[in-house]
Amino acid sequence: MSRLFEPMSIGNLALANRIVIAPMCQYSAEGGSATDWHMIHLGHLALSGAGLLILEATAVSPEGRISAGDLGLYSDENETALARVLATVRKYSPIVLAVQLGHAGRKGSSSAPWDGGAQIRSSEPLGWKTVAPSPVPHAKDEEAPAMLDRAGLDKVRDDFVAAARRAARLGIDGIEIHAAHGYLLHQFLSPIANRRDDEYGGSLENRMRFPIEVFEAVRAAFPAERPVWARISATDWVPGGWDIDGTVALATALKARGCTAIHVTTGGVSPEQAIKLGPGYQVPYAQRVKAEVGLPTIAVGLITDPEQAEAIIEAGEADAVSLARAMLYDPRWPWHAAARLGAQVHAPKQYWRSQPREYKDLFLGAGFGQR
Repeated sequence: MSRLFEPMSIGNLALANRIVIAPMCQYSAEGGSATDWHMIHLGHLALSGAGLLILEATAVSPEGRISAGDLGLYSDENETALARVLATVRKYSPIVLAVQLGHAGRKGSSSAPWDGGAQIRSSEPLGWKTVAPSPVPHAKDEEAPAMLDRAGLDKVRDDFVAAARRAARLGIDGIEIHAAHGYLLHQFLSPIANRRDDEYGGSLENRMRFPIEVFEAVRAAFPAERPVWARISATDWVPGGWDIDGTVALATALKARGCTAIHVTTGGVSPEQAIKLGPGYQVPYAQRVKAEVGLPTIAVGLITDPEQAEAIIEAGEADAVSLARAMLYDPRWPWHAAARLGAQVHAPKQYWRSQPREYKDLFLGAGFGQR
């Protein structure tokens, strides 16, 4: 049997296979609220046969958005709009659904990628003043963020808690806390962005303090039987930045506080990053976290080929693989992977008759009676 299509668990959450759809920003919300685009996008991906679908980075406050088009979960309107989308998805798909809660920090107030992705200054339309651990801009020519004081830190933590409670009311199966890709919690972790000299800056223990506090608060606010885990950038790809040793230390601390998995990625905190791209280039980081921390680990990064994904799981380098752009390009990637690996996958009954004759046992439960 294909290892990629073996079931697995994240906490109490049972996944049909080890294929995860990574969170991918769509920059198509209105005032933080999901739109018809999200109905189409998430509905499409929910029919993929993957084991887990993680909703895009979802801001816990308006100022926590990357762009004005970011999805949010900070208002009743946001919650109502997302409830409509999720109800439709769940009507037609059994896929497990999680949400990635995050705060953009100094990388907020940006334009959409197709509009250049540059920072929008707070004085300009659609712009706002960003916040961060320290008043250090992401890029030298950008507007500096405001440094979070005690009241600001408390607000961020409480915003995460409020969003977690909304996620619970929506029936979302799990929460992934975004501590990666240069956004706020990653900014606290990295010496590149965190220049504080109080209890939240300086030493590794201090830099981990606020992300851990946020995790603890979310874990306490979300139903105990539903898992909470984290996505972490394992390296900044910049000398003197956040690194894999810190990642192992943070993952270990989170495990002690009830974290059920680590989604391992890299980079994002500095324009000076020098990433060494290649197939599966981030997998060794996931492998080390898995070996040293002992939590279920999700690997991501140029994993595009079914045999490549199978080999990662077979070799014990990770417990699951996460696909992003490859899944957008081929939303039926799990179907095609199952066909190539001799496995079976869930598919909606409305599509059962699309199964090629040479793969007669591809779709679980498929029947083909037709008058």
